[in-house]
Amino acid sequence: MAAGKSVLGRGLASLIPRDQRPATEDASASRDDGQSVDIVIRVDVDKIERNPFQPRAEFDPVSLEDLKNSILEKGVIQPITVRRTERGYQLISGERRVRAAREAGLKQVPAYVIRVSHDEEMLELALIENLQREDLNPIEIAASYRRLIEECGLTQEMVSKKVGKDRSTVTNFLRLLKLPEPIQAAVRKGEVSGGHARALIGIEDAQLQMTLFRRILSRGLSVRAVEELVRKAGHIVRHAGRPSSRSGSARVASSVAGIEEKLRQSLGTKVSVRPGQGGRGEIVIEYYSADDLDRLLDLFSELS
Repeated sequence: MAAGKSVLGRGLASLIPRDQRPATEDASASRDDGQSVDIVIRVDVDKIERNPFQPRAEFDPVSLEDLKNSILEKGVIQPITVRRTERGYQLISGERRVRAAREAGLKQVPAYVIRVSHDEEMLELALIENLQREDLNPIEIAASYRRLIEECGLTQEMVSKKVGKDRSTVTNFLRLLKLPEPIQAAVRKGEVSGGHARALIGIEDAQLQMTLFRRILSRGLSVRAVEELVRKAGHIVRHAGRPSSRSGSARVASSVAGIEEKLRQSLGTKVSVRPGQGGRGEIVIEYYSADDLDRLLDLFSELS
């Protein structure tokens, strides 16, 4: 599909002429002739297929109940958007409204019918329409960006233009998908925030990420506290691995051995310092159980 299709960035609502948007469920709608597009009609709920490209993974049951009660009182005010299929209609946007309408016992809902040429266009419409909303969680947003790149053939720059975000924002969301699945699931459920998740990205070790994640849940750590803990841990790794400026491999080895000994005494565990090129290096701190790792993290949090 054409990458620069400007209408997508405005959301599907901009496609619907105002004089064709029914104010309530009982508002008049065109009679479906089975062929016309760009019209608002009433469609049988049972003939609406779920959007296979729906980026949302979680639907809040409380929010759905509130929407159902609103529909019972006022009807479906905003039409859903569909495309025609051989079996009826396929949903493009409005799954919450369809679910709530079914719960409310409605047989029909107003729907705006548009022409979609192929599945790639369907996917792009569905993803970008959902990204215009504010109730997607960070993992759903990240997954939508990835699908636009992998399945629609867009670059990060193209995605950023279509969704109206900086490229760095798109990149940072995509990095969330590198976190362990339990952390991603917790973000989807709202158990931890996107800020917590972004802080954990600063740690490369997945086991350490999981340990900090469990501490966030058990101790209610703030985003700021997690960021500070990650920063202090990284500070130790960067600075402990710097070799002495004095020349001579023996002196460097002696300096490294001294650093290792001091860290062993301070941390109460085996520590290895590995100097690298250009004054860089790494430090390996060993731990022997989850409790031992938790103890080390407590020590890091106390560093000034």
